[in-house]
Amino acid sequence: MIVAFFRVGMLGFGGGPSAIPLIHQEAVKKYKWMSNEEFSDTLAIANTLPGPIATKMGGYIGYRVTGVVGCIGALLATVAPTAIIIIFLLQVLQKFKDIPWVQHMSMSVVPVVAVMLATMTWDFAKKSGETLGWVKGSILIFSALLLTEFLHIHPAIVILAFIIYVFIPISKRGSKE
Repeated sequence: MIVAFFRVGMLGFGGGPSAIPLIHQEAVKKYKWMSNEEFSDTLAIANTLPGPIATKMGGYIGYRVTGVVGCIGALLATVAPTAIIIIFLLQVLQKFKDIPWVQHMSMSVVPVVAVMLATMTWDFAKKSGETLGWVKGSILIFSALLLTEFLHIHPAIVILAFIIYVFIPISKRGSKE
């Protein structure tokens, strides 16, 4: 079990799209822990849950095959290669951080990450506008901004408050939508 998911962790660069065929190869074809249909069902359920797909699938398949120990083993085997590689690369970066081209390379990553985060934020804002309506979505977005950035309320508390707000019956909110 651990060897199979360690292989997935080592070879699954690029996230879910590259890890899914590797997990399929190990779980269905090589070790026959599940059928193609069961794998498809597991993949569908894993896609609905938050977080990295490889760890969700590894945890479930590990649990299914050998219980809690298998779940923990598969999770660690999936995450360990990436963690080891990141630690190694950060040590190399730290060793050469004073070289000008390494400094420029490191600084060049910041705008790319900013654009990626801005794109993701815009996608979330569009989805909010489409599902909640632009007025309600904008009010919630600016409320979250005000609460987290200006009033310094922890984002987890804001998220929890918004979840509670969603579950309050509409009639108790005083509006008829």
